[in-house]
Amino acid sequence: MNRNEPQLWDEKTMARALGVKNQTPRIWRLRGGGPPFLKLGRRIRYVPAEVMEWAKSRPRYQSTSEYPKPEAAA
Repeated sequence: MNRNEPQLWDEKTMARALGVKNQTPRIWRLRGGGPPFLKLGRRIRYVPAEVMEWAKSRPRYQSTSEYPKPEAAA
């Protein structure tokens, strides 16, 4: 890889950077709502700057009581 080209993260690297479990990025992709990703053949890659921008855009809470409660199933 050329030094001028941006480095891409795999799932494990991205999970480590955000401090989440290795399977969390996969869950985010399946459910939607996670950071943007690239599919290169069979591989999933993340642009570090986009992941960090996504993380910064997430809501911030002071306590768990502020976290929105899931909708009750009807």
